[in-house]
Amino acid sequence: MGSITQTVESIVGASQVTRLDAVTDHLKGKVERAIAAALLPDCVVYPQTPEQLAEVVACAHQNQWRLLPCGQGSKLDWGGLITGADLVVSTQSLNQVIEHAAGDLTVTAQAGVSFAALQADLLKTRQFLAIDPAYPDQATLGGIVATRDTGALRQRFGGIRDMLIGVSFVRHDGQIAKAGGRVVKNVAGYDLMKLLTGSFGTLGVLTQLTWRTYPLSEASQTVLLIGNASAIQPVTAAILQSSLTPVKLDVLSAGLLPEAPPAALGLAVQFQSIAAGVAEQVERLQAIAQSHTLHFQPFSAQAETQFWQSIQTALFAATETEWAIAKLGVLPAQVVDVVAALHQVLAPDTWQVRLHASSGIGTLSLSAERNSVKQLQALRSRCQAAGGYLNLLAAPTDWKQSCDPWGIDTSTQKLMSRLKANFDPKGRFSPGRMG
Repeated sequence: MGSITQTVESIVGASQVTRLDAVTDHLKGKVERAIAAALLPDCVVYPQTPEQLAEVVACAHQNQWRLLPCGQGSKLDWGGLITGADLVVSTQSLNQVIEHAAGDLTVTAQAGVSFAALQADLLKTRQFLAIDPAYPDQATLGGIVATRDTGALRQRFGGIRDMLIGVSFVRHDGQIAKAGGRVVKNVAGYDLMKLLTGSFGTLGVLTQLTWRTYPLSEASQTVLLIGNASAIQPVTAAILQSSLTPVKLDVLSAGLLPEAPPAALGLAVQFQSIAAGVAEQVERLQAIAQSHTLHFQPFSAQAETQFWQSIQTALFAATETEWAIAKLGVLPAQVVDVVAALHQVLAPDTWQVRLHASSGIGTLSLSAERNSVKQLQALRSRCQAAGGYLNLLAAPTDWKQSCDPWGIDTSTQKLMSRLKANFDPKGRFSPGRMG
C-alpha cells in the first residue's frame, strides 16, 4: 500500500488532503505543541461528508493509524500531550447547518460549523447559542463540545451538557453512531452527549450536533463592581441569595479590570431581559454595592461588548510558549479565597483569573517565564484542598512533560481508562491525551 497521504487521497480526493508543511503556520504550530513525539504526521485530511469521515476512520482502523481529530485547531494543544499521531483529521469541511427549528428553539449543525458563523445566522431570527467560548471566530461546534468550553454565560444557562440534546459521531471502527435527537424532550438511547462533552477527541470524532437555542433579550446591561476581597465576597453571596437573575456573574482579578489597584477584585454582572426589568435589577444591584462601599461602574452598550471581549483576549490570546492557560474549579464559597491564594503563590503582575461566582469554575492565564511548574502544583493543591481541581490546558511542552495536566486521582484515572477502552479499544484516537 502507498503512503498514508496517498491512501486518504484515494478516499476524499487530493484537494481535501494537505501536507503538514503546507498548512497554515497557526495550525502547524498547534499540531507541534499537541504532540510529544519528534515524528509528526505527514498530512491533514478534510473530509467533506460524514460518510467520507467514516471511511477515513475505518481505513485508519484497518491500518492501525493513530488519529488526531480537530476542527480548525484553535484548542488543539489543550490538555495532555499526544504520544504520537499518523494522521490529523479535521472536521472543518463539515460546515453545514442542517436544520434550525426556530419554533422549537433548536438547531442542528455539523461539527465543523464555526461558532461565530452559526451565531450570526441565529441572530437573524433573534435567537442565539448561550455560550461564549474562547476564540469564537475560529472555534468549531465540535471543538467547543470536545473541550467543554462554555464561558461566562453558564451562570444563567448552564454548561455544554445542559444545551446539547443530540449528537452523531464516528466510532473507532468507522461506524457512525447517534444519540439524543432534534427535540428538547427526546430521551431515546444512551446519554452520550454528556459523555462526549469534554472528551478532547479521545472517544470518537463528532460529526453533527443538536443544540437548544434561546430567544434574544430586548435589553442588556453590564455593571462592574470594584473593591477589596472583604467587600466583594459578601456582595457576591448577597447577589446569589437574592432574586436578581444575572446571565453573567464573574469574579475578576485586577489584571482584567480597567485602571484598578493591584490588590483589587472585580465583580462583573450582566443582566438581560426587557428594558424595564434590566433597569430595575441594575438599581437594586447599585443599592447592594453602595451598602458595601464598592465602586459601581455601568457600561454603555458598545463598552459592554468591548469589556467582555477584552476579558477573553486577556485570558486566551497569549497561548504561545511563554504563557500557560489553566481551567480551575472550586466550591463557589471558596472563589474569593482562591483568588487571594493566587497572590500568595504566583509572581506579581504575571497572571489574571476569571471565576464564575455561582459554579466556581474559571480560567487562569499566567506567564510561564516568570512562574514555575512548582508554583502551579502548589496552586493545584490549594484548589484540591478547597474541593476543586486545576487542569492545565495550554502550556509549554516542558511544563506538560513534568506535570500531569489533569491532576486526576488514581481511582478516577482507572475509571476513565476503562471507559476509553470500551470506546477506543486500540487507543487510536488522540493517544495519551487523557494520560
